Amino acid sequence: MRTLKRGSRGTDVMEIQALLKKLGYDPGPIDGIYGAQTENAVREFQRNNGLVADGIIGPNTYKVMEKFLLGYDNYTIQPGDTLYNIARKYYTQVYRILVANPGLNPYNLIPGESIVVPYGIDIVDTNIDYTYDVLRRDIEGLKKRYPFITVGSAGKSVLGKDLYYIRLGVGPNEVFYNAAHHSLEWITSPLLMKFTENFLNNYVLGREIRGYNVPDIWSRSSIYIMPMVNPDGVDLVLNGLSRDNPYYNQLITWNNGSTDFSQTWQANNRGVDLNHNYNASWQLSKDAERLYGVYGPGPTRYSGPFPESEPETQTVVKFTRDHNFRLVLAYHSQGEVIYWQYGDLTPPESRRIGELFAEVSGYTLSETVGIASYAGYKDWFIEEFRRPGYTIEVGRGVNPLPISQFDEIYNDNEELLLLASTI
Repeated sequence: MRTLKRGSRGTDVMEIQALLKKLGYDPGPIDGIYGAQTENAVREFQRNNGLVADGIIGPNTYKVMEKFLLGYDNYTIQPGDTLYNIARKYYTQVYRILVANPGLNPYNLIPGESIVVPYGIDIVDTNIDYTYDVLRRDIEGLKKRYPFITVGSAGKSVLGKDLYYIRLGVGPNEVFYNAAHHSLEWITSPLLMKFTENFLNNYVLGREIRGYNVPDIWSRSSIYIMPMVNPDGVDLVLNGLSRDNPYYNQLITWNNGSTDFSQTWQANNRGVDLNHNYNASWQLSKDAERLYGVYGPGPTRYSGPFPESEPETQTVVKFTRDHNFRLVLAYHSQGEVIYWQYGDLTPPESRRIGELFAEVSGYTLSETVGIASYAGYKDWFIEEFRRPGYTIEVGRGVNPLPISQFDEIYNDNEELLLLASTI
């Protein structure tokens, strides 16, 4: 973590601003610009947490803030403690402490024992640029709050970032949701992460979401979520090109000589469009490249040197083959449409399910044309397994969609995500 102070800019500033607002401070607009208002909010936070109130986020301040970013603290039980008093101290609820500490006896707290205490705030922020580091921290925080969930890494990206997955539920009906094959479409990652957090909280409370019985889904289904298939590309878009990137010079060349990756870059760190790299009509995708002015690695539509050439694609293929998925959803942006077919291989039930997805989301059921019809994940899934697969394009506008669209996107898709696990 770099030192942040007035004049600093970037996604890490935005994260701090969002945290301060969540904790009741006023940092001003959550815009990634460390101005006077953010500085004053930091000073107030520092005063309230026994820190030097200099308005600068150095190692000591960040160490305190990091606990709030993760959403939990490790607490050592003191003589006379009760869970109620501990919960009050952390502005949280007793049930959250009990969920985070399986086997803890609330009537026999042992002094000196360490427990996890979740803060009474949500973990997943939906008003910030959602980088890989944010994703990694959110997954760690959710695993601490809900230790019964399965979390893992299915593989690595070109630059060695983990391709995380989360499993919700223990039932035999397996489904798979993934997001951010395309780096400009990173808004789909917090969509799946916020769904994960809401699903977990309602599960432990035994509540319904939109009329769906979450504990019942948990027992009947297993929802596998891979929230960021292309972490290298997402970080190129949101954090820019780092000097220590081993592909530094090639990436500038592939990006038409520009160091600005924030508006056009959809590919991974080798300039391959991951959603054109699957072995389903791959050669047709390759043949179509020249029609789009694509002659090698670049921001979009380059299918790679051969099918499944990229570690990210290989990971998703292996992960899919290692399970028995009833259906899959691949989240993209934008257009508010649902793509459902892959030629004459489309399963007969796909349209019926797609129409139900369209009904609950308000999106339009549509068919792909041109190069978009080839070598995508849902195409490969349909061809390999003859089961329903869907590409869901959220939001409207020009990628990257602004995070201000998040609430509408989430509202449109929450029931779809629930329905897909039960249909």
